Amino acid sequence: MEPIKVQSEGGLNVTLTIRLLMHGKEVGSIIGKKGETVKKMREDSGARINISEGNCPERIVTITGPTDAIFKAFAMIAYKFEEDIINSMSNSPATSKPPVTLRLVVPASQCGSLIGKGGSKIKEMRESTGAQVQVAGDMLPNSTERAVTISGAPEAIIQCVKQICVVMLESPPKGATIPYRPKPASTPVIFSGGQVRADPLGASTANLSLLLQHQPLPAYTIQGQYAIPHPDLSKLHQLAMQQTPFTPLGQTTPAFPAAGLDASNQASTHELTIPNDAA
Repeated sequence: MEPIKVQSEGGLNVTLTIRLLMHGKEVGSIIGKKGETVKKMREDSGARINISEGNCPERIVTITGPTDAIFKAFAMIAYKFEEDIINSMSNSPATSKPPVTLRLVVPASQCGSLIGKGGSKIKEMRESTGAQVQVAGDMLPNSTERAVTISGAPEAIIQCVKQICVVMLESPPKGATIPYRPKPASTPVIFSGGQVRADPLGASTANLSLLLQHQPLPAYTIQGQYAIPHPDLSKLHQLAMQQTPFTPLGQTTPAFPAAGLDASNQASTHELTIPNDAA
């Protein structure tokens, strides 16, 4: 398939989807009172703006539409964030205005094109728009996507988004993309002895394997200052290993330190509470 050539101004009527990662406070600002702000953004830009559900500290805002509609939506979001910064500064002694910052979520297979050979493309974007652009080195958890952070004045951000859209249209993602889904607000998994590990309500087998995979079998629960061998955890570990189709988890730090194991401080009961769907 021929790559689609698009002018920087995005004159081509191509439908595109851009995903943004926002904190709860930013999302609240975009939604506005009774949803009035996002409603106006949808009407004025002509873009579809969807906000992910769930009680999460982070949310995904998906903007879909022809390139021109996307640029309008981005402009409105950037100016809204600047307005928020100005309002917050009126209550603080800070004198220099911080930049507006947006975080895009981009399939990792397209990030090479955004960076360019030897960083040439990202350098060109920075110089021609005046925006700061950074592509995260690591993929977002349990996904094949990376965060691309853009910061600067709203005008610089809008120009930068236009150039990023051009690159994304010219270099479509390769292979299947596993989209990043923010974790729900933490609910604790309780170990024996009252030890608590914060873990999302919808913990998947991938999360379970992350919790357990760095420990030698038999696995251990935490009891006071010690880790206790636990046969049930071994079974869960095996289950997690069987049901995890991909393991980009090797780069993570161990969930529990292996040092300080002392089986002499055995507890009378060892219980692991996990969500039903994970078992």
